[in-house]
Amino acid sequence: MSTMQEVAKKAGVSKATVSRVLSGKGYVSEATREQVFKAIEEAGYRPNLLARNLASSTSQCIGLVVTNTLYNGSYFNELLSQAAKKLEDNGRQLILVDGKHSADEERQAIEFLLDLRCDAIIIYPRFLSVDAMDLIIEQHRQPIMVVNRQLRKHLSHCVCCDHKASSYQATRYLLQQGHRDIAFITGSLDSPTATERLSGYKQALAEAGVALQEQMIAAGKWSAESGAAAVEKLLAEQATFSALLASNDDMAIGAMKALSDAGLRVPQDVSVAGFDNIPNAAYLQPALTSVKEPVSEMIGAVIDRLISMLDGGYLSPDNIFPAGLIIRASTGRGPYYQV
Repeated sequence: MSTMQEVAKKAGVSKATVSRVLSGKGYVSEATREQVFKAIEEAGYRPNLLARNLASSTSQCIGLVVTNTLYNGSYFNELLSQAAKKLEDNGRQLILVDGKHSADEERQAIEFLLDLRCDAIIIYPRFLSVDAMDLIIEQHRQPIMVVNRQLRKHLSHCVCCDHKASSYQATRYLLQQGHRDIAFITGSLDSPTATERLSGYKQALAEAGVALQEQMIAAGKWSAESGAAAVEKLLAEQATFSALLASNDDMAIGAMKALSDAGLRVPQDVSVAGFDNIPNAAYLQPALTSVKEPVSEMIGAVIDRLISMLDGGYLSPDNIFPAGLIIRASTGRGPYYQV
């Protein structure tokens, strides 16, 4: 493989000049730039793709920043597969970077993609604040879209699902089915999605005139194991409930297992519902009632908007995507049901 020094020799310039051409930093005449690019191609130097990107000011790559806590599960699988397919259909490549465990690391991931000269960037944040993301959008010329968070200043640069409204809808359905004692399993409460779903549950109870019982709220961490542990805690504390809403389907599945182990039947003794409508939800016994988040629709809209921005086209201000409740056999009528 050729080296930068060999490219410099072939182009008749210094190694420092080749470095300036590749980094895009510092003055280099247009004639010298073309001479270096030609030498890179002839020598088969490894960064020839980057060289072409610098020359054309486009990489045909879109970056995606996602925290690794989302890597396991069907939600992430759907998001990633839809993003990759949509970009492939548009002749572009997807570059995935881990946002890791903090706002600083999410910011570093964004900067890494900017350094790679990605044409545009998608952020699926967990730690960065709304104000921080608004500022990032203002500071960079590359189009940036945010998934699953509502921005304050740049509404056309984000798409999201109304998690509070979807949780309200699911809780209201259980109330309409005659349940008043409804337990709730949260997700990790450092996640905005988890706090919004808890808020929707509380709002539905309040509007129905049902007093909030804090002992009916159990902490989970998005996994089936944490859902089972939450139910075990509720039962150990002698909480009495005829329905349970878990903040995702994995926790709902764990909850159903723990209820069964305790001799409680679903839905005869306890109705159970979750979120995300994972592929296995319809094949459980009983099949799981779940809120379907519009993941495919959201990521499709994100990519359409990025491509529109790159092409100088119209950018839609509509950014809220509705969820839908898929009713299955895991939920039934409660003790207060009225015909």
